[in-house]
Amino acid sequence: MKLISWNVNGLRACLGKGFQDVFHTLDADMFCLQETKMQPGQAQVDCDGYEEYWYSAEKKGYSGTALFTRQKPIQVVYGMGMDQHDHEGRIITAEYEEFYLVTCYTPNSQNELKRLDYRMQWEDDFRDYMKELDAVKPVILCGDLNVAHEEIDLKNPKTNRRNAGFTDEERAKMTELLAAGFTDSFRHLHPDATGIYSWWSYRFKARQNNAGWRIDYFIVSDRIKDKIQKAEILTDIMGSDHCPVLLEIDL
Repeated sequence: MKLISWNVNGLRACLGKGFQDVFHTLDADMFCLQETKMQPGQAQVDCDGYEEYWYSAEKKGYSGTALFTRQKPIQVVYGMGMDQHDHEGRIITAEYEEFYLVTCYTPNSQNELKRLDYRMQWEDDFRDYMKELDAVKPVILCGDLNVAHEEIDLKNPKTNRRNAGFTDEERAKMTELLAAGFTDSFRHLHPDATGIYSWWSYRFKARQNNAGWRIDYFIVSDRIKDKIQKAEILTDIMGSDHCPVLLEIDL
């Protein structure tokens, strides 16, 4: 089973930068998007053979997630059932016979960390949500989780120490999530890989210089980590300030 996750940073813009070709070339069984930045009906994706599910933020042009899946889920849930978190289109959960698939766009702590307190509450509530799912059947979580977990996961850890996405607080919450029974698929297969990132700022020629961050993930329940066959970051695919990430797993 092949899964792709991609923060497209505005699907309408990405459609004009080759998204459709990437979608068909990658030929995934499940294709998850974050930061679609659109309302239903504002763009059309050529996705014959896929079921499609959209979860848009109430605020127009902001956040949003989508799922394209060849296998029809048993059910699909939007949000995590908590009013304080469910207005920005950030989580889609699809239930299948053998597992749950969760696509997530984690809130950014923003400039001057003005949303860090909210982010900490989100992290605790989301971890509880993941544990509730995991108690029923294994979980595959993917998306832009807006944190570089370890120093190995970004080009310039020292100068970014207190910036959004690399605060001690955010990194500790990722550690807590993994400790709750989950595995970072990329690090599971590539524990020492350096210089491989999934996001680059549009400023300072960051992508050209590979001054990036690894903030896009596939995370799986510990009990299915040995079923991971491939976990890659597709750094050569353009169209967004993020690149897609890939998981192949035998369930």
